[in-house]
Amino acid sequence: MHNPSVVIDSLPESVERYRSGYAVVAVDVIRATTTLATGVALGRRCYVACSVADALARSAELARERPLLVGEVGGDMPEGFDMNNSPAALALRWDIERPMILLSSSGTRLISNARMCETGYIACFRNYAALAAHLVGRHSRVALIGAGTRNQFREEDQMCCAWIAESLVQAGYVVQDAATQEMVARWSGARPEDCRVSKSVAYLTKSNQLQDLEFILSHVNDLDATFTIEGNEIVQAQACEASQAVPSDTGRLIGFASAQH
Repeated sequence: MHNPSVVIDSLPESVERYRSGYAVVAVDVIRATTTLATGVALGRRCYVACSVADALARSAELARERPLLVGEVGGDMPEGFDMNNSPAALALRWDIERPMILLSSSGTRLISNARMCETGYIACFRNYAALAAHLVGRHSRVALIGAGTRNQFREEDQMCCAWIAESLVQAGYVVQDAATQEMVARWSGARPEDCRVSKSVAYLTKSNQLQDLEFILSHVNDLDATFTIEGNEIVQAQACEASQAVPSDTGRLIGFASAQH
């Protein structure tokens, strides 16, 4: 019997490699998966769209529920949308009875692609430890995929993927390739604040949206929940029991090995 394995990849198009036999985890820390996790955790129904036309069509379907159109294309909020892709702003809203439809430049495309896989999840800093605990023993092969903003695997997504992979390795998984091994080693023991070097943070700074960065950095592993991709909707799966396989911080890597092919 082969050991369970984990691989890290990036870009929405990479999902095609993992359609069969993998649990796929979509990661877009700044900001799509954080916004979605925040919305669902607050009790809001949350959907993803892969284009403005897709978002507007879903909004029309849900018209009686007064859906909240949230998101951006290339950093700009489309005409007719209610708010930008902002987890901090979403957390302040009280109208949780209104379903949210989220569109982002790369994160929601990644999630939309992942819905065609056997099993799909989303992850961010808020729930990476809970998700890692949930994956152990449930899935023999896990693919952690960063959104690849502007075709770049941003540091915050590398970190989130690496920390989940590290926890899986500590639980007995092996890494599938050298690139995954290098990424886990690079971010082992890093702090969430280390993502400040990212171009995503530079964009938030330039566009005066640092409230989202502060929200992300002040909400780390505060959600003991997993979020699955079910069609176009993100659904909370369950609360996770604490697991010794998932450390409270990223810690040091244990039992690191490469998968044999």
